[in-house]
Amino acid sequence: MGTPRPGTLHIVGMGPGDPELLTLKAARIIRAAPVVACFSKRGRIGHARRIAGDLPAPGAETLSLEYPYTTEIPVDDPRYLPGIARFYEECAETLAARLSAGLDVALLCEGDPFLYGSAMYLFDRLRERFPAEVVPGVSGMSGCWSRALLPMTHGDDVLAVLPGTLDRDALAERLRGCDAAVIMKVGRNLPKIRAALADAGLAGRAVYVERGTMAGERVVPLDELPDAPAPYFALVLVPGRQRPR
Repeated sequence: MGTPRPGTLHIVGMGPGDPELLTLKAARIIRAAPVVACFSKRGRIGHARRIAGDLPAPGAETLSLEYPYTTEIPVDDPRYLPGIARFYEECAETLAARLSAGLDVALLCEGDPFLYGSAMYLFDRLRERFPAEVVPGVSGMSGCWSRALLPMTHGDDVLAVLPGTLDRDALAERLRGCDAAVIMKVGRNLPKIRAALADAGLAGRAVYVERGTMAGERVVPLDELPDAPAPYFALVLVPGRQRPR
């Protein structure tokens, strides 16, 4: 017998949290996949796997790709990049073993895979070796602004997507140069984000959304929110649409 035909890597966008926002294509691929993989924090069920619910077939293999750390080590720590690179290499080889055996793999990714998604790092490592397909998903930001009933842009508005990990001055500068903004990676950066928004004169327009589309959802004007650290699933939205319409 010859070498088996390689399996296909399906990177599947799972949307922001509400299982009803999963696409029909994503559901079909998950049901058919002999191997279902997702990232997770150590000892926990991954958020993307939780969204999938009972979609995987009863006999499907489930692979939990557990991060070596999440917030335990800051990104600028010299241990961070080598450690996370090793993790992605190991994950890629775990999936490669299944793909080489001819098994299709559905790698689940919350939101949209190519918008700050960890799945892209495995895609980078495997795309030249195996067939790959990416299924787009509803992004966390669009889920949040929809649940907040907050129209974001119109006409020629410029939308900026900014990480809250930027320093205060850099964040304020980027905010001054756009009409609307989404600030991600809020967490412990909330006080700095609030200060940068004030520097840019945008604090009064900012809206905080926590766990958008999920149980425990919270939507509140940012200036009504205390300066406690935000959970992982939180965004700050600054709507545009300030010109005549």
